[in-house]
Amino acid sequence: MHKTLIMESILEWIKQPWPWYVSGPLIAFVMLTLTYYGKGFGMSANLRTLCTIGGAGKFSDFFKFDWKKELWNLVVAQGAILGGFIAHFYLKNDESIGISEATKKSLTEYGFSNPGEAMVPKEFFSWEAVQDPKIIATLLVAGLLVGFGTRYAGGCTSGHAISGISNLQIASVVAVIGFFIGGLIMVHLIFPFLMPILL
Repeated sequence: MHKTLIMESILEWIKQPWPWYVSGPLIAFVMLTLTYYGKGFGMSANLRTLCTIGGAGKFSDFFKFDWKKELWNLVVAQGAILGGFIAHFYLKNDESIGISEATKKSLTEYGFSNPGEAMVPKEFFSWEAVQDPKIIATLLVAGLLVGFGTRYAGGCTSGHAISGISNLQIASVVAVIGFFIGGLIMVHLIFPFLMPILL
């Protein structure tokens, strides 16, 4: 009985958002470990590895490299997918996403129903949404832009903001500043114009 209560308490603790003084040092520990072993963290690098495994090196020299040295990063990506699955189906609490009332009001005006109820809006991420040609086209274009931008910037947000900056790379600082500027432009200028058309 005592062990059951302890396990339930631990499970409830894991389900809650972790404060910065827990998650921050854990991220720092991971980055120090990767630096020690000469590795750099970044999810988008896995796309290059997968393309190389699939034979893309026959068409472009960019994909000609020793992909076996990057298998560790594929394991990280698989862990992220598995962790997301476990968190969603077994560790999810019933709390709504913590966003401000002003943001909820703006999103409702754009056409989103119940903003903050789930991690992603059902207007874009549901079986009903992917039956709408406009939504499919939007997701495809967005995916291509993100993929191109990631490659053009030499890495994704995790690669630059977590790994690059922790390694004191100036290029990563510039990239992260660009990410923030792009995000502000998207949210304040493009998003209000685009959402009424799509929803």
